[in-house]
Amino acid sequence: MTVLNKALLPSKQMEATQTTQYNAPTTAKAIIDTFTATNTSVAVASISVNIVTSTGTAGVTNLIVDAHEIAINDTYNFPELVGHVLEAGDFISTLGTASALTIRCSGREIS
Repeated sequence: MTVLNKALLPSKQMEATQTTQYNAPTTAKAIIDTFTATNTSVAVASISVNIVTSTGTAGVTNLIVDAHEIAINDTYNFPELVGHVLEAGDFISTLGTASALTIRCSGREIS
């Protein structure tokens, strides 16, 4: 068994449409260790996060964080996501305020 610690999602500005941010490899599973969002805009911003099975689509049945609001110049560390396991092909999808939030996710890929 090989464990690779890595940025599952390198830092980036989030999109306003439902967007796949990370796909677990088809030959491995992933564990989320941290997920962070920082509001860099001049208004309150919101983010929703889904953890979706490989054959699924983002929706209410896999919504983990629902429209969490982050204050101006604030950071949120999403304890709701820490420890979640993504099986091979599963993915993280987000929806929120575009160009307002910088997001990053780190974890482990196990193959």
